[in-house]
Amino acid sequence: MAYQISDACVKCGACAGACPLGIITEGDDRYVIDADQCVSCGTCADTCPMGAIAEA
Repeated sequence: MAYQISDACVKCGACAGACPLGIITEGDDRYVIDADQCVSCGTCADTCPMGAIAEA
């Protein structure tokens, strides 16, 4: 299952820089993970200082 970023995101960008596939992009109110390309490695969730990323 792919990871998703919740409303707790403060748009710090840590997840985007950590994603080994580069599939996290900045959205209007939070960063967004391309669910079709996510391999569920968990690197983004481990990096997020707000705990805003979890498996869907």
